[in-house]
Amino acid sequence: MTLIIQSKRDTTKFQILVEIAAHQPNVRQSEIAHALGVTPQAVSEYLKELANQGFVYSDGRVRYKVTAKGIEWITENALALKRYTGFILDEVVSQVTVWTAIADEPLQAGASVFLYMRDGLLYASTTHEASATGEILADVPGGKDVGVTNMKGIIELPTVKITIGKVPKINRGGSAAVNYPRLKKLTEGNKLIVAVGVEALISLKNIGIDADVMFGAKEAVIEAAWHGMSPFVVSVDDELPSLLRRLDTEGLEYELHELKMS
Repeated sequence: MTLIIQSKRDTTKFQILVEIAAHQPNVRQSEIAHALGVTPQAVSEYLKELANQGFVYSDGRVRYKVTAKGIEWITENALALKRYTGFILDEVVSQVTVWTAIADEPLQAGASVFLYMRDGLLYASTTHEASATGEILADVPGGKDVGVTNMKGIIELPTVKITIGKVPKINRGGSAAVNYPRLKKLTEGNKLIVAVGVEALISLKNIGIDADVMFGAKEAVIEAAWHGMSPFVVSVDDELPSLLRRLDTEGLEYELHELKMS
């Protein structure tokens, strides 16, 4: 496979053509130079060569457009690069990348395993069927960490449901104004409980629960959700807007409950 990356000069010419095509007709040499991190003088020399090859033309005002021949050259090289990167990702990286999983049972080196998420962690098993598969790198007893390579397929994540309980700030009653029967019901069955704010932390302690996470709580909620966990968040009301903005930005769905006593 002939690639432009085999020639530094061709690579730069390709980048210049892409910059022109992306911004034409209002693109100047100085703008191209800034985008690529080269000098305007270097861009000028490359543009002369590209013009001689019939890949670009100027309207006479030091502005440039890519010709049909230039577009064809971009397309050919872009497709070649796409094939090459596909080969790297599918045939090279997948073979050498090592993922860490937890052995769900004793496993032997070279064994083909199914890979799946449970409680936010990646597990490997020969019996728990899943859409993703891999190959074990070493003998390992059950419950231990093990390297997995040659991963194929997509690791399926369970449906995530983020539940949020809002408690009042101290000047609006704090933990003393919380509806505890409702809070206790919301915590049932949750494996990851997050507190945002001291009032939230104390509210949980008042029903005998220690929060799993408090510091860095907002990022922890997002990280857990992307690993397939459904956290229950108790948040003081004045911290809630920033938490909801973060969840909206990440495209994560949530359910909000008012925990202040009526």
